[in-house]
Amino acid sequence: MDPISLSLFVSRMTAVCDDMGAVLQRAALSPNIKDRLDFSCAVFDGDGRLCAQAAHIPVHLGSMAYAMEDIVRRFDWAPGDVVVLNDPFLGGTHLPDVTLVAPVFAQGRPVAFAANRAHHANIGSAAPGSMPLSQTLEEEGMVISPVRLLRGGHADSEVVSRLATIEGGPSDQLPGDFQAQLSAARLGVQRLESLVEARGADVFQDGLVAMNEYAEKLAREALGDIPDGQWSFTDYMDSDGAGARDFPIRATLTIRGGDWFLDFRGTADQVSGNINCPFSVTAAAAYYVIRCLLPSHVPDCAGAFSMLSLSAPRGTLINAVGPAAVAAGNVETSSRVVDVCLGLIAQVLPEKAAAASQGTMNNVAMGSVDEHQRWDYYETIGGGGGAHPGGEGLCGRHSHMTNTLNTPIESLELHYPLRLWRYALRAGSGGEGRFRGGQGVVRDYEFLAPAEVTLLTERRHRGPWGLAGGEDGRPGLSRLNGDELPAKHYQRVEAGDRLCIETPGGGGWGSKDQVY
Repeated sequence: MDPISLSLFVSRMTAVCDDMGAVLQRAALSPNIKDRLDFSCAVFDGDGRLCAQAAHIPVHLGSMAYAMEDIVRRFDWAPGDVVVLNDPFLGGTHLPDVTLVAPVFAQGRPVAFAANRAHHANIGSAAPGSMPLSQTLEEEGMVISPVRLLRGGHADSEVVSRLATIEGGPSDQLPGDFQAQLSAARLGVQRLESLVEARGADVFQDGLVAMNEYAEKLAREALGDIPDGQWSFTDYMDSDGAGARDFPIRATLTIRGGDWFLDFRGTADQVSGNINCPFSVTAAAAYYVIRCLLPSHVPDCAGAFSMLSLSAPRGTLINAVGPAAVAAGNVETSSRVVDVCLGLIAQVLPEKAAAASQGTMNNVAMGSVDEHQRWDYYETIGGGGGAHPGGEGLCGRHSHMTNTLNTPIESLELHYPLRLWRYALRAGSGGEGRFRGGQGVVRDYEFLAPAEVTLLTERRHRGPWGLAGGEDGRPGLSRLNGDELPAKHYQRVEAGDRLCIETPGGGGWGSKDQVY
């Protein structure tokens, strides 16, 4: 395939993902998807290898890229099939993230798959927001092992009925956000079928091969000048929500002949609380850091990551085995894995490395299970970005493994019995240095009705680290009616109670007194 044709092919594949995302956002009912944009879309080849992805959420996309080959092998696919899953140990991340996968057929066999993943604030957990202080997977909600939602284009009534029970709707009606995901998957299939028909199945397959070869070539060229060596870095999780603290995550990077080997031996064993994560989530964090080092024009496909090999002992914090609780592993532990990988990059490529960003998604899950007026809400909150050799860190932004938005105040107050009294940058929270870390935010809620609240947060004991002499960012802080709360916390609240979340600032870069 000539360079111009290849460039057009890559753009068309990416456009399919963008189109799926647009449909999913516009068709969804929940603020979690339509306002916060907590969803991702991607395309895979007939073997389940990543072909293209939209600029959505890294923890979604990387984990799908790692696990999709196994999902594809599980089924004897037929046209019109759609598979649904959320099992973290069979291709998912944590239970609220539900994935739909649909095949694209040509010449009697699957040549591609359209997939999307979206976060559901209610996935059947007893705790509103479905992000509880859990110690087993079953406490976190409904576990959906990979199963056909549609068979040959026809809905499986048992699966639809099971999903309908989550929100208590009619047993023959798929909940609205699931319907939005299904619409996005169907659109992806239609777009890919049009592309295959226009170019022919053989040319389409040749394009996938050429795209992966091109991505691998660019990736190796971009990172090929790094000399062989070995480096290690360790960072820590604050707590597991079950009473224990300070869990190390350690990684060793070995570069040999242009190949990268990342080994997580030395990481803590899996824990009683819910900060465990399946290895697919760990892989997503590692893929993300590699992608940050590559030029923007490198295609987002499997070839871009072929230089990287990963290993971790089973039963550890970042390669947990069931029935471990994982609700916070996907959001909090993945963030720390990124910090560890960036700590390695700071040794390998100091001229490109940034200080630690906030290192948490500041998860707030709330709602009421009152049978007369149930509501579920979940959001992540932005913070400070790490400073870097080129400038200051970004302020009040989601960073690294999350690429969502904070829910607009108008949407929050329209849909839920909440009032937001303050939403502002947290002055002085960024680490000082030649370049200052980004500022965190302050988000102050008032409850207008009794509710239940769960916090799953990190970087409350250790602030995000600075680099090259820069100071650490300030740790985060959560208060209820002025009283400080633990990093992981569940509590019932009454009307008039005030919850204030102050998120961490980013680490600074460089000493203010040093001459560069």
